Amino acid sequence: MGDSGYGNGKQHPGHRFYIMYHGTTMKNARKIQRKGFKCSSDGMLGPGVYLSRSIEKASHYPLYDGGELLAILKLKVRVGKVKRIDYQGHPLQKTWYQHGYDTAWVPPNCGMVHSGLEEDCVYDPSRIRILEIIPN
Repeated sequence: MGDSGYGNGKQHPGHRFYIMYHGTTMKNARKIQRKGFKCSSDGMLGPGVYLSRSIEKASHYPLYDGGELLAILKLKVRVGKVKRIDYQGHPLQKTWYQHGYDTAWVPPNCGMVHSGLEEDCVYDPSRIRILEIIPN
């Protein structure tokens, strides 16, 4: 299945950039801006930084904000080699990064994400550059 939805990538597969978003609190957004992203230790796609090309999806995070001001980080992401994960229980669902992939991609409306919106997980935070902090 490859990485359809991310262009063919045949000419320059390691140099493709996409605008993505990450929802968080304003306090955490400023901390990420100063210190960079930290990978989550686990999640639907294993360890990494969870992002989306959908600003709508990012706007629903964090799920529990404790009344804090919210923000969306607008990012430029060098996706590298992308693995499509389009069903629960996919053999590489949590180990894609151990098989030479830089990003895992859950396509929209494949049944893995309740919202039906796409989701990405980037293993190496150095592939992510913050462009803007957007108050949410």
